[in-house]
Amino acid sequence: MTPLKITARDATTGPVLEVIGDLDYASAPELRDLLTTLTLRPGQRLILDLAGMTFCDSSGITALISAHNHTHAADAELALAAVPAHTQRILRIVGLDQIIPLYTDVDAAGA
Repeated sequence: MTPLKITARDATTGPVLEVIGDLDYASAPELRDLLTTLTLRPGQRLILDLAGMTFCDSSGITALISAHNHTHAADAELALAAVPAHTQRILRIVGLDQIIPLYTDVDAAGA
């Protein structure tokens, strides 16, 4: 089990959250809580950099859906960057890849 660490920075398109470690039942509330503190302007893009995410369970997927809902409510966009293969597979199975755009890296997501 790898503890979750989330770091935030600003990009020209909006905030970037780097998610490192396990996004699971125990840690997903941390991401959901952090999302409620983000003020997004219409047209901005929130990028979740998942390159360092080592595990994601159903609670983690629910947190990603919460991120989508938060951005949608603000008339902003969500982009997932560098999604690990095991999480990409889950997103495709449940159809979330049709709702939330996936990018190879943060640069592509911010373009």
